[in-house]
Amino acid sequence: MSESATAFAEEIKTLGEKIVGLTLKQAKELSDYLKEVHGIEAASGGAVMMAAPSDSAAAAPVVQTEFDVVMSSFGEKKLDVVKVVKNLTGLSLMDAKKLVEGVPAKIKEGVSKEDAEKVKKELTEAGATVELK
Repeated sequence: MSESATAFAEEIKTLGEKIVGLTLKQAKELSDYLKEVHGIEAASGGAVMMAAPSDSAAAAPVVQTEFDVVMSSFGEKKLDVVKVVKNLTGLSLMDAKKLVEGVPAKIKEGVSKEDAEKVKKELTEAGATVELK
């Protein structure tokens, strides 16, 4: 291992060596402990995610604030769905038709839950199958 330019405190080095030396079972137990007691868990890719500190022992769940409206099927009334997509997106009739025929397709991206629900309702009423992501 090459010598890093960063100087680490001896206690950090010792802790790091202990963590590196854990067995798989011990590492899993440590992961479970950190998640349950402190609200800290590893994210995909190995990064560590930490919940915001709170006065209570339970960590507050993360609330999604932006949603994508994804149409997975246009159903049997394609023309009706195309008209709704045209009105929702401001696209030309031809572009709205291409978007609808290219399912799965994002109809709206990064909108509030209220707006996403409204768009979903309009598309569903026209016969489309829609998901919020």
